[in-house]
Amino acid sequence: MEIVDTHTHVISPDSTRYPHAPVGGRQSAWSQAHPVDIDGLVRALDEAGVSRAVVVQASTVYGHDNRYVGEAVRTHPDRFAGVYSVDALADDAVAEIKKWQDEGLSGFRLFTTGTTMPGQADWLGHERSYPAWAYAEENDIPVCLQMTIQGLPALRNLLERFPRVRVLLDHCARPDLSDGRPYQLSRELFELAIHPGVHLKLTHRALDAARAGRSTTEEFLADLVTAYGAERIAWGSNFPAAEGGLLGLLDEARSALSGLSGDDQRAILGGTARAFYPSLATTGGTRA
Repeated sequence: MEIVDTHTHVISPDSTRYPHAPVGGRQSAWSQAHPVDIDGLVRALDEAGVSRAVVVQASTVYGHDNRYVGEAVRTHPDRFAGVYSVDALADDAVAEIKKWQDEGLSGFRLFTTGTTMPGQADWLGHERSYPAWAYAEENDIPVCLQMTIQGLPALRNLLERFPRVRVLLDHCARPDLSDGRPYQLSRELFELAIHPGVHLKLTHRALDAARAGRSTTEEFLADLVTAYGAERIAWGSNFPAAEGGLLGLLDEARSALSGLSGDDQRAILGGTARAFYPSLATTGGTRA
């Protein structure tokens, strides 16, 4: 089984060449406590037996300066796809998207919440962001969204306006699953499955939520696969922001997914990522 990780980060030790300018004005604690550079990420992938990975812009370190993600992809095009960050409300948003796509990166991320920016930003879905969404739809550029469940109504409105856009929701949009089946507290997450372009990123945050309250991981994953299909769910480690190391995070995911069919496991642990980011589907890498 070829393993693909859809959510990793890299931090350069050279803050002069790559100065810090975090979104929200405050650098994340994880990036200060245990940063991992490009070479360190490659070693972690090799140790865990992960074939390829998506390097996602560390917005809480570099903001919209995506040069280090670009360096990762240039240095290891056989291992990495890159996701860059943009300010969707900026007048030059489309120009920035074109620039980073031309640099060989594979889609952009909108950062609307996080450890340094709690809550859900109210600019998601603002009409000033329409040009960025329209360009993504017209050019089949995938959009990664760091958001919460509270942002789903705004996203739904965007999908009605731009129905062909492909989106990937970090951490499954951070759902509240504590009520257990039928998951009424996160009903909108399951209802969003009617939009065929919506994909989910299954990370430790989503798995933690699935173990809270009356929820169980087995029931949540079964219901998620029923709603979306495994071909629209992709595993991501969130390494090194998440605790436990890459191999430990992969082992956690494998254990959680063990109740699904082999085909579903293969899709979530690699197949969906390769389809969503076609640059990951080239030959090479390692198998686990």
